Amino acid sequence: MLNNPKARRAVSGLLDPPAKLLLRLHISPDAVTVVGTLGAVLCAVLFIARGDFLIGVLGVIVFAVADLLDGTMARMKGTSGPWGNFLDASLDRVADGAIFGSVAFWAASNDHMWLAAGTLIALVAGQVTSYAKARAEAVGAEANVGLVERAERLIAILAALVLAGVGVPWVLDIVVWALAVLGVFTVIQRVIHVRKQLKPRTETL
Repeated sequence: MLNNPKARRAVSGLLDPPAKLLLRLHISPDAVTVVGTLGAVLCAVLFIARGDFLIGVLGVIVFAVADLLDGTMARMKGTSGPWGNFLDASLDRVADGAIFGSVAFWAASNDHMWLAAGTLIALVAGQVTSYAKARAEAVGAEANVGLVERAERLIAILAALVLAGVGVPWVLDIVVWALAVLGVFTVIQRVIHVRKQLKPRTETL
């Protein structure tokens, strides 16, 4: 879920013992990836969507950390490769949809329509940001640019939910709309970046 090299390196020492234990129990890295995503989705839908932000965020964080184990397990097992990256990235989109969708559902259910709208924009922009990178790589370019990537989006929304849960609700509106605006800007950045790479190729054809 937090498929970020820096995050994985920062906690690698802590992940080795539980990763070894899970492998001894014959639990596969793919299973950990799926369980981590399902756990995060359930926490979002069951708690965040009804306004229980603190317990919902705590659950998401627990499963996000657990999901960091999959890469460590794959490395130890010698099975790391394209399939694991594909599965992890695909399920990341599911988790993102559940978290931001749950916030939008709660906002709409409580007549916070501007918050609901901003959350949906942030969600779509985040999904397009990831899709743009994947499509760029598929056509022989790269799109590793942008102000807001997945790790930043997730940390920001979870932190805002915690603050809302302890009685500072206005922070959630500010963070959501910041993510919405920066997310759209990031998409534009990636489109321009890829266009600059591919335009010379089309002109030579």
